Amino acid sequence: MARTVTRPARETPSVALMLQGGGALGAYHIGAYQALAEHDLHPDWVAGISIGAINSAIIAGNLPERRVEQLTALWEAISWPDFPSPPLMPWQTLHNIASNTEALLFGQPNFFTPRPVNPLFVPSADPQHVSFYDTTPMRFTLRRFAEFSLINSRATRLSLGATNVATGNLEFFDNHKQTIGPEHVLASGSLPPGFPATEVDGKLYWDGGCVSNTPLDAVVDELGYPRLVVFVIDLWDAAGPPPHTINDVLWRVKQIQYASRIAHHIDAVATKVNLRHAVRLLKAAGAQEVAAVPEDPVLTARRLDIVHIVYHPGDDQIPNSDAEFSRSSIAERREAGYRDMRAALMAEPWRRQEMPAHLGALVHRVERERVITRPEPNLRTTTDKPAAVA
Repeated sequence: MARTVTRPARETPSVALMLQGGGALGAYHIGAYQALAEHDLHPDWVAGISIGAINSAIIAGNLPERRVEQLTALWEAISWPDFPSPPLMPWQTLHNIASNTEALLFGQPNFFTPRPVNPLFVPSADPQHVSFYDTTPMRFTLRRFAEFSLINSRATRLSLGATNVATGNLEFFDNHKQTIGPEHVLASGSLPPGFPATEVDGKLYWDGGCVSNTPLDAVVDELGYPRLVVFVIDLWDAAGPPPHTINDVLWRVKQIQYASRIAHHIDAVATKVNLRHAVRLLKAAGAQEVAAVPEDPVLTARRLDIVHIVYHPGDDQIPNSDAEFSRSSIAERREAGYRDMRAALMAEPWRRQEMPAHLGALVHRVERERVITRPEPNLRTTTDKPAAVA
């Protein structure tokens, strides 16, 4: 019987952290990062889109020992004190509706405020003022909680995705390529029509989620690490039960729209890495047919592990849960992120799961504290088994 040759995972990997957009759901990132920090895993590279860009800037803009503290302080600063309510359904749902209504009417402290004149009644205005809310407060909040001098020291690589309004293309701001300021972070989170476009170097940008809600492309384009573990924190799950109320319908539609087909994107990345790995193996074996194939200087990773961590919110969601910043919801999301990341760290599939010699990438999916490693990242299978934890 043929035996699959494997390569043990012995080298200490570099770590990349990808934070997806999702508004108030981004509190999940706090718990996920807290678990990483407690495990003494400090990212070499952080990339984010929208709320993920804000959280990424706080991480890269603080020393490791202050990051969890500053993330916690930021989210407390941008949230109103909770309405008193029993933490039970349906009261929790009503509480969430009230919290979201408060945000729509009054904005969020230190984040955004309603414009004095509804833009629907303004015939024409500067593109940076065509929105329902003003995000100027967040510009000051970012300077309060992130040290941009530290970001630009390049101690931790930072990439932020934003949509170029003129071209419609996703672009990344990178502290290894340019000086990063609050305007770059704001640009990544300028979701229209709620928030205005942000000008950077004479160009207007909207939220990166207008094109893609996950910043995986930033890292994929420059896989220059011999051993890399990429944690992709996914705030939206495309899978879900059939809706039974109109609120359920609206919530499911939003989940599907913002999920960005990240699972397929991850598979495409893994497949690309595996194909390049196959070319290297054939060249090493002296295969004449591939001798003329040029080396790809980007895809130098000897092993890439993508850890896809998916948030599953509770049953008390409302259509605008991504704009519901109550402190009780923030705490719930943070705890969920902590549990899921801790499950991934306890399983350590990137260390325990041996890499088949013919592959260069593996994908590990984490949801509801369960870790699954697919035998072939580029193939969909219904027989996936949990990663071994022995």
